[in-house]
Amino acid sequence: MTLPDIGYLELVVTCLPVILVAIIFYRWKANSKELIIATLRMIGQLIAIGFVLVYLFKETSSWLGLLVMTVMLVAAGWIAMRPLKDKSWHHIGQLALSLLIGCGSILAIIIVFVLDLSPWYQPRFVIPLAGMLLANTMNSLSLSGERFETEVSSGSDGEAARNKAFYTAMIPQINGLFAVGLVALPGMMTGQILSGVSPLVAVRYQIVIMIAILCSSAFSTAWYLLSRYKQSLALKS
Repeated sequence: MTLPDIGYLELVVTCLPVILVAIIFYRWKANSKELIIATLRMIGQLIAIGFVLVYLFKETSSWLGLLVMTVMLVAAGWIAMRPLKDKSWHHIGQLALSLLIGCGSILAIIIVFVLDLSPWYQPRFVIPLAGMLLANTMNSLSLSGERFETEVSSGSDGEAARNKAFYTAMIPQINGLFAVGLVALPGMMTGQILSGVSPLVAVRYQIVIMIAILCSSAFSTAWYLLSRYKQSLALKS
């Protein structure tokens, strides 16, 4: 079974509801300009990365792969910092290091012990997996950072702020575990089923991805909040 082709006209039809979303944003005093920019940027980035991946999937250079993942890591740290007050280079370093520790450790486990890739760097596996982990963990860091700043500014002590921020960041991940298979079929699993893969095989892959996202988000968020907590203690002393 082959997937139906999606042409440019079909893409335009898909994007039409975004106009209604933009109207809701505008009428409800949300940032409609940000929505439009984000949508156009998403389309441009995906088209560009499509051409890049065609080239990368033909390459076997581990150095090129590490360079690509480094760019992804820094970009994820930068985007995670967007809703936070502290825009310093030190802060983006904290975020990037947290992403590296959480996502890097889980990605290594999947590559070495789960997929048993040989050679370890195979772009069509490593880059999509790294992207899924970074994107989800990036959101957890943004949520935890924003909640931590809110709690500290409202007078909560550092430890209580850290704990509440961690719980807030993990709510989407826990909700996802409750909902998967009952409310929603995740994107990776749906894509595999549409491409003709057995649902039972797709399920096993999706379990690996869900556990990986949960653990990378928890590890990265815990490391990040510990860094922010220690920083707040240092500022008080």
